[in-house]
This record gives sequence, C-alpha cells and structure tokens, in this order.
Amino acid sequence: MKRFNSFLAEQMEDFIEYRLQLGYSVRDMVNHLKIFDRYLIEKNAIWASFNPLFFLEFRSSLNYENRSKNMGLRMVKMFFNFLVRKDLIQENPLLEIAQLPKNQIVPFIFSPEETDLLIKGVIKLMRKTEQSYLGDFSAYISFLLMARCGLRISETLNLLKTNYMPEERTIYIEKTKFKKDRLIPIPKAVVAEINNLLNLRRLFDKEDNPLLLVKNDQTKLSKSYTAIRFKEVIKYINLDQPRKVIGTTNFCGPSHHSLRHTFAVNTLKRIKLQGKSPQNALPVLATYMGHSEYRYTTKYLKVLDAEHRHQMFDFSMSMHEAI
Repeated sequence: MKRFNSFLAEQMEDFIEYRLQLGYSVRDMVNHLKIFDRYLIEKNAIWASFNPLFFLEFRSSLNYENRSKNMGLRMVKMFFNFLVRKDLIQENPLLEIAQLPKNQIVPFIFSPEETDLLIKGVIKLMRKTEQSYLGDFSAYISFLLMARCGLRISETLNLLKTNYMPEERTIYIEKTKFKKDRLIPIPKAVVAEINNLLNLRRLFDKEDNPLLLVKNDQTKLSKSYTAIRFKEVIKYINLDQPRKVIGTTNFCGPSHHSLRHTFAVNTLKRIKLQGKSPQNALPVLATYMGHSEYRYTTKYLKVLDAEHRHQMFDFSMSMHEAI
C-alpha cells in the first residue's frame, strides 16, 4: 500500500529512504509527511504553489498546539531541503517562516502527602503471583528512585547491580541523557527497599542478570511496564487527571516524570523554608539532576509546590472563562 499519493509521492519515498540510509528513525517523519501529502491533494498543489503563504496556510490548518505545529513544519522544511539538494527546486520556500511561540508547560506536582500516598498505593497493588511479583517490585523501586532521588525513568531502568553501593548509600548514574555521569546519595529507606529487592532477586534469579530492575523472566523492566503500573496506581488513589490546555498554557496531568519534577520543586521549597536562596542552590541541583544546561533547572522556580500549581490552574481557568 502506497504511503503517499500526491504529485510529490515519489520524492517523499526517496527522502524517507535517504533518511533510513543515514540511520534515522522515520516513523514521525512519515506521519508528518502523510499529513502534508493529504494537504497537497486537497489543494490540488503543483510546483508553482510553493510560496511562504502556502505553508503558513498549511500550518494554520493543523489542529494541534503550537509545539506540534512547529514540529510538523520542521519536518516539511527538511523534506524541501532534500528537494533543493536534488535540484528539483532552487530554494527552500520555508526558510523565512518563523516558529510559532510555544505554549508554557506547567508540570504536575505531587504534594508530599500525595507522593507518600502514591508509594503506598504501588505497594498495595503489587501482584503477589510468581509471574508478576518481581516485575512489580522492580517498578516500585523505579518509582522510589524517581520520587526520593529525582532520577529519570530511563536512568532507573538502565541501572546495573554494580551501580548500587549499599555501604556508601549511593547509586552511580552513567550514560545519562546528556552524557553526564554522577554519583547520587540515596535515603536509608530507599537503601532498605533496594536490599529487599536484591534478596528477592536471589530467590528468582536463574541467571545472573547484571541489570538491577528486571521482570520475572529476567528481561529488562520497560517504560511501558512502568507506565501501566503508574496509570493503575494513579487511578487507585484518585489522582488521575487529564492534561488541560488553557490559552497558551499546558497544565500536564500526572506521569512518572512528575515524580522527578516533584523532587526538584520540593527540594527548592525546603531550601527556601530554611531561609536560604533557592536561586543560589540551582547550580548544585542542576548537577544533581544531570541537566546539560543551567536554564533547564531554573524552570523549577516557576512552580513553588503542589498548592501553587493548583492556584495557577484555578487562576488560568477563571481568566479563560472571563474572556
């Protein structure tokens, strides 16, 4: 079955093949080009149609928020760069089109009580069967490390048993998102639970899997597995909330990454309650969180705590309804 049907179908297929040869994933590119392909058919487009206004109208036709519109147009721009290199057009008509302003993102923040409730809920929902218990316990440890130490989900899933040093109460994070290795101290309560996991592993292990978090069949704990467990516990504790877009602000619903956001926000809040400057603590927190740039950490100053986020949401709703 043909993926593309417009007069540029052959060129689109050539571009996808070119990207594959370079080693890129093309799934998102194909999806965006399919949308553009349908638009070309709808508008009976020809080579002479391609001026900046054509692409501005295409972008306006997309029923997405600005971030997704920018991504779609960026994919099309890359395709037209390919056409320029193939000498099919003289210049890229998208070169002078500026990106739309991105919506402000307000992450979901758990209160300390909600974080404790979530952790207890994960324990409560652990399946006690031989087929599921080890995987569910590993997912529990993953959530603990995100909530109590601020780790990324990918960092928890890639941990090796040798990365964990119980006597020093530390975890060594290597091969991180931004290639920043770091040594993370972990609370005594988390150490105790990891030790419990390792004791459980000795009962289940049929081979010495080097990963710390595994399922009963000795395969790596996956993001999809943890996502399912997280969604179940969020519903169980009645915190399941959809994402809300109000004007140009996205209020995110809870996700496992919210645990990392919550750790950072609550860390800055504790520093402020101690009479110290959260701003001065940002460099240390940036290193702890493994951020590649300082500006990523400053975003945590925008939300003081869970209550502040609720107030921001309520205010945005009232302003939106008043318009």
